Amino acid sequence: MRTPVTIIGAGLGGLVLARVLHLHGIPVTVHEADPSPTARSQGGMLDIHEHSGQLALAAADVTDEFRGLVLEGRQALRLLDRDGTVLFEKDDDGTGTSPEVQRGELRRLLLDALPDGTVRWGHKATGVRALTEGRHEVTFADGTTAVTNLLVGADGAWSRVRPLLSAATPAYVGRSFVETFLHDADAHHPATAKAVGGGTLVALDPDGNGTWFVAHREKGGTLHAYITLTRPQDWFAAVDFTDPAAAAARIAEEYEGWAPELTALITAGRTAPVLRPLHALPDGHRWDRLPGATLLGDAAHLTTPNGEGANLAMQDGAELGQAIAAHPDDIEAALTAYERGLFPRSAAAAAAAPRNPTPQELIRFFTGRES
Repeated sequence: MRTPVTIIGAGLGGLVLARVLHLHGIPVTVHEADPSPTARSQGGMLDIHEHSGQLALAAADVTDEFRGLVLEGRQALRLLDRDGTVLFEKDDDGTGTSPEVQRGELRRLLLDALPDGTVRWGHKATGVRALTEGRHEVTFADGTTAVTNLLVGADGAWSRVRPLLSAATPAYVGRSFVETFLHDADAHHPATAKAVGGGTLVALDPDGNGTWFVAHREKGGTLHAYITLTRPQDWFAAVDFTDPAAAAARIAEEYEGWAPELTALITAGRTAPVLRPLHALPDGHRWDRLPGATLLGDAAHLTTPNGEGANLAMQDGAELGQAIAAHPDDIEAALTAYERGLFPRSAAAAAAAPRNPTPQELIRFFTGRES
């Protein structure tokens, strides 16, 4: 009998892995802390890259379904100065190689592609311990346990599986996002909707100061923004996020002098701003081969957002699934083959985007040209 696989975490990477294993007839169970698929927001837009995420979805045999989720026109890009001056603009002419989808819809697609019961909801892993002969025992918050011969940590930045393999822990990178929304923006915030355009807006201060943000046009006229501030954590601790209006006003102070159609993304929303501190594992994070266990996605190579995270997680899941399918009777051969590709791939992705970019680096990153 083929070795059953236990996955901790039902994010995109873990679900791609589960789907690939299912296609190859390998038994798999996914344990997820969330009580249900709709328990919390799954984030915003994702650009699915031709060389990574799309290949992973093809390995999972869901390409046609993925294409049905693509939002047309969302590959458009606008780069604006703080006063609203357009520095760079590119329309979506339909020839781009990184179509945009909503993360939650893509996750739902992958969940629907798995047999009922594959994902066990409300199973929050609280600890993992090694047994003998490559077996591991996972303990869950409800007091139950699971013993497995093949354990995969797909449980994100604060992985409970990672300590088995590595002593590394994520460190704050000196920068945080404040996440905001404007709903029905075309009707209620037309100037801001025009500034964002049909796809992605990047607004920055060429003089620096660690202030810039990215905004995406989602479904239904929703504008979803990630307001960026390069500040220490104690600076954010002094902001009262329990008072949404006061928090928005304090964040907006750091954007004094910016065009009002841009600062409206901070001050005009009807939902509370959400603080998202950014953490990263050490560059080049890796571990020695541990029998019966491995990691994927942010559990393996957490870095600052650079457009690669979800794509890499799905690529990890697909390649691990294919490695296990190629070596169904030799777990260690499968994990060795997978990690041989994982480590250099994740190190290269982390090096491609600076943790606290200068305005000039931002321009190069988003446009591919010098400032």
